[in-house]
Amino acid sequence: MEKLVELCGTIEKQIYKNQENGFSVFSLKINSKQSIIIQGFLPQIHQGENVTLQGKWSFHKKYGRQFIAQECTTQLPNSIIGIQKYLASGLIKGIGPKFAKRLVEKFGEQTLEIIDKEPEKLALVDGVGPHRVTAIKNAWHDQKEISKVMVFLKSRDIPTSFAVKIYKTYGKESLNKIQQNPYKLVEDIWGIGFKSADTLALKLGLDKKSIKRIKSGILYSITQACGNGHLYLEVETVKTSVIKILELEQNNEHENLIKKALTELYNEEKIKLITYNEKHFISLPQYYFSEIGISKKIECLISQKTNFNLNLQEIYNQIKKPDSNSVQLNEEQQKGILSCLQKKVTIITGGPGTGKTTLIKKLLEVLNKYNFKFKLAAPTGRAAKRMFEGTGYNTETLHRLLEFNPTIMNFNKNEQNALDLDFLIVDEASMIDVFLMHALLKAIPLKAHVVFLGDIDQLPSVGAGNILNDFISSQIIPTTKLTQIFRQAQNSLIIVNAHKINKGEFPTSSNICKKKDFFYIKEDNAENTFSILHKIYKTTLTKYNILPSNCVVLTPMNRGIVGTQRINQELQSILNPETTNCKQISRFGQVYRLGDRVMQIRNNYDKFIFNGDLGTINEINHIDQKIFINFGDRILEYDFAELDEIILSYAISIHKSQGSEFGAVIIPIFMQHFILLQRNLIYTAVTRAKKLCILIGQPKAIAMGIKNNKGTKRNTFLREFLISNLKAR
Repeated sequence: MEKLVELCGTIEKQIYKNQENGFSVFSLKINSKQSIIIQGFLPQIHQGENVTLQGKWSFHKKYGRQFIAQECTTQLPNSIIGIQKYLASGLIKGIGPKFAKRLVEKFGEQTLEIIDKEPEKLALVDGVGPHRVTAIKNAWHDQKEISKVMVFLKSRDIPTSFAVKIYKTYGKESLNKIQQNPYKLVEDIWGIGFKSADTLALKLGLDKKSIKRIKSGILYSITQACGNGHLYLEVETVKTSVIKILELEQNNEHENLIKKALTELYNEEKIKLITYNEKHFISLPQYYFSEIGISKKIECLISQKTNFNLNLQEIYNQIKKPDSNSVQLNEEQQKGILSCLQKKVTIITGGPGTGKTTLIKKLLEVLNKYNFKFKLAAPTGRAAKRMFEGTGYNTETLHRLLEFNPTIMNFNKNEQNALDLDFLIVDEASMIDVFLMHALLKAIPLKAHVVFLGDIDQLPSVGAGNILNDFISSQIIPTTKLTQIFRQAQNSLIIVNAHKINKGEFPTSSNICKKKDFFYIKEDNAENTFSILHKIYKTTLTKYNILPSNCVVLTPMNRGIVGTQRINQELQSILNPETTNCKQISRFGQVYRLGDRVMQIRNNYDKFIFNGDLGTINEINHIDQKIFINFGDRILEYDFAELDEIILSYAISIHKSQGSEFGAVIIPIFMQHFILLQRNLIYTAVTRAKKLCILIGQPKAIAMGIKNNKGTKRNTFLREFLISNLKAR
């Protein structure tokens, strides 16, 4: 075995650092005249530190002789120059290059010792108050503890980018918590996957055949399925999945271990079991009880007659007359309004241009006339804004309506503290997942009527469940399906083509409508998409008087040539390119610049911001290691370590676009998307466009998607709970 070479020196300059895996390239000053380029997976190093490295020499064709470091021992710098570089490196929040210089000028070689042992003396530096002293003291302590976690993770081949989040969650108990139960990290810390936790568990000595490991694999398998929209998983599917996830051999011993693990989980009430059509399904208790709770509340509401004494004949005479704008409701809309007034729970569904908003506006006139208390709500801020623009009435997000309380991680509005209203009208109901629907129904008083609006032909919710579809297919909730396209809507190719797609027909770009607001660009080579996008953003949008900020690319996938990740990089270079003095930060493999459009990709209840919310980077503060994002109604602060919750949003997945509306929408569809191509996906994308829709791609791929009307079946039992006595055991 080749003996390792030892080098000692001072880290002169950080050339590159991958925050996720700790891979670094830096120059090491080994004497007054000589510097050497070093590379290696060394997450805990910082500029100015004295280090002892062990590794091997190598020769790079482009960069010449380099040293590949395998081990590293660090010592804090002891020279004034080294200390200043160390503090200026961004290691400690609140200390930037200028302040580092002031500290060193004041305290010299004792600077680090003072920060560590006598931080109150920092107040002797001009302009430093008690708040800043406390912040620096805490940041110094935190970075020492985080460094310990980093070293621990690195020695076990786990991405060191998790260290900050682990420390933020567990504090001084971090290392104990990791060693006690690595699988708990998956539950407690967003972004840490099962594979990382499992690798860590095995490195800590857990037996590959451990029942604890197999039980964790089963729970992960169910959770993964729920991430794809399912609420239940067939037992045989779970067994196959666990064998694959845990990389076990398919044999009797392992199958028996999985059976034993399932039995233990069942006895511990960590899973629920349902037998249906002679098949066995399992779920997590929270999903099962949410569906049961939804079904019971719906049954309770529809079993009761309305308490409101209404003159239906008078109302009918009112709603069938044209309004002041000569808008007259058709028979479907009239029946829909009467159904909403007579039944405690109703559903109004229909595609674009069929008059859902017109129906609701007329219903609101009736509710106002009879002095009913009503509220309007929608699942997301963007959907709530659209409803407000359509009706003129204040519309809240469901989380605000139900008064989400981050302290208790639950809603203040519930069975004991119900909403004070007579009517609740909820738009974009197809977006509501099982947990949010359960919380909503719990807060609805028994006297109230609830109206669900939604387009059943769109994609189901991003979260688990298929609520609106299950409601309609149960046939126990009165449902009005609007099918007639209004004359004004018939002038838009966007709307005409949306309905053509919904019928399984290829869209048209012909001049059959007054509005030329839909184009199809035939393109067989996915790589050519980027030159087309460049032309659209630089020329086409201007012709339609649409700002680039009101245009989005919607694509089926995140990865691939025309996935969101690649397109976002291209559009960032077009719309917000790097300049000499531009503020930017690189984290988790992504560069974020001042002015970038971004999207939140997880529900963060501490910040009260949710998966799919869009914003713009408002400020980047390198000294305090914070980024500020304007989400329209407020500006939120993020630590650099939290940036894995944020992605660029010049392009977003079609699933993430639900409930949104954009001035212009560009949709690239190619055969590389074939796994996801289905009618409701393309239909949902087209219906996001308000003024202009441009479809780009291969005719074969688009036709394949439009013809595929099967969709992805989700394993849910809400329909069965509503129409039968099915129960878990």
